[in-house]
Amino acid sequence: MSAHLSPIIAATTRWLITAYPSTDGAFSQALVEAQARQAVGVAARLRYPSSMDAELLELTGPGGAGRLDSLVDLEPEDADSWRTWVDEVVASWACCLLADPALAIRAIAALPAEQSATPSPDFRRLTEPGQRERDASALLRHPDLLSPVAEMHSAELLLLVGAATVSAASN
Repeated sequence: MSAHLSPIIAATTRWLITAYPSTDGAFSQALVEAQARQAVGVAARLRYPSSMDAELLELTGPGGAGRLDSLVDLEPEDADSWRTWVDEVVASWACCLLADPALAIRAIAALPAEQSATPSPDFRRLTEPGQRERDASALLRHPDLLSPVAEMHSAELLLLVGAATVSAASN
């Protein structure tokens, strides 16, 4: 994965765990962050498949969290600069992947060949969440809660991964 994607992955993950937090302690928060980071990582790698795409993104910037905040009625307490690195499309695609593990499996399979040379992370927390992961991420994986963000750009993701429809698990 390109180092140019690191700020987008970090900021978009932070936005997701702020918008859809764990309600339990530190261990649950860590599980939520791990799941969000995996979903955002896959989405970012699909959205910016080449090193050139990632470098151009670094020059232009992703757009920020403003529209996403309004969709989930999030009123940020801070105006930190990390929020400008949130990528709306990546957040939308990550929500789709979190709501539908079967779609996440197809998305991982669709990752660009250029990126297959990098060490493959274990995506089980995203594709096969255990009971602990599901309990910790009740908000982060709830299809109804995710739908306003997921629906923003889901059509592009479905076309990209060759899925005609999202599986029944996300309905």
